[in-house]
Amino acid sequence: MKKEVNAEFYVATTRTPAVYRGNPFVIEVGIAYGGDQPADQPIHVLRFANRVPLLFQQGACASTKAAISTSWRAYGFSQSQEALPVGPATIVLHIASVWVPYTSESKEAIAHYPEIIKEMKLALQDAGRKLAMYVNKKRRMQAEGKKRDYIEIFIPHVADALKVLLGKEADQEKIKENLRELLEKHRGTLEEMEFDASKNVEYDEAFAKLGRKKESDEESEGEQEEEE
Repeated sequence: MKKEVNAEFYVATTRTPAVYRGNPFVIEVGIAYGGDQPADQPIHVLRFANRVPLLFQQGACASTKAAISTSWRAYGFSQSQEALPVGPATIVLHIASVWVPYTSESKEAIAHYPEIIKEMKLALQDAGRKLAMYVNKKRRMQAEGKKRDYIEIFIPHVADALKVLLGKEADQEKIKENLRELLEKHRGTLEEMEFDASKNVEYDEAFAKLGRKKESDEESEGEQEEEE
C-alpha cells in the first residue's frame, strides 16, 4: 500500500479466522488516508482475494457492499445513502481462503455471504476507529496551532509593557523569548502533523502511475465487454 499510495497515515487490521459454509477464511483491511489523494471524490476501494487483485464488477462484490454499508460518518467522512464515502482515502480489502466464493467462474467479484460481509464490516470499523483517532488528533493540533498563533500576536505588546515595568535595562528580545517558553511550557509541545510527501520512502511514483493506468484500462475493457 505504501508503495502505491503516498498518504500521511496508514492503518491495517486482520480479523481472527471465521467460517462460511464450513470453509475457513480471514479478512484483512488497510486504509491509506490523506496525502496526495483527492478529498472531494469517493474513496478508492482495492479488492483482493488470495492476494490476487479483483479489477472488474466492483459493484457486485461483497467487498464493495461491506464498504458501502459501513457508517463512515463516525470516522470523519461524508457519505450518502447506499454510496461509498467521500474523502482522501484508499481502502484495501483482502480475503484469504482455501475456497473463495466468487460470483462467477471468471473470479471477478466475491459473493455476498453474510458471514463474509460481517467480517469485512468489523475489520473496516476497527480500522476506521484507529483512523478517527488520528483525524481527531490532527484537528485538535490544528485548533491548538490557531490558538497559539493568536496568542503570539500579543507577545510583542506584552513584552513592551513588561519592558516599561522592568525599566530601561530590560532586554525586550529576552522577554519575548521567555514568554514563548512560558507559552510552550503551559500548553505543551505542538506535534507536527502536516503531510510530508518525502516521508514515505517506500512510495514509487512510477509504479503508482502504472498501477492506476492498468486499472483504468482494464475497467474500460470491462465496460466495453458489458456493452457488447
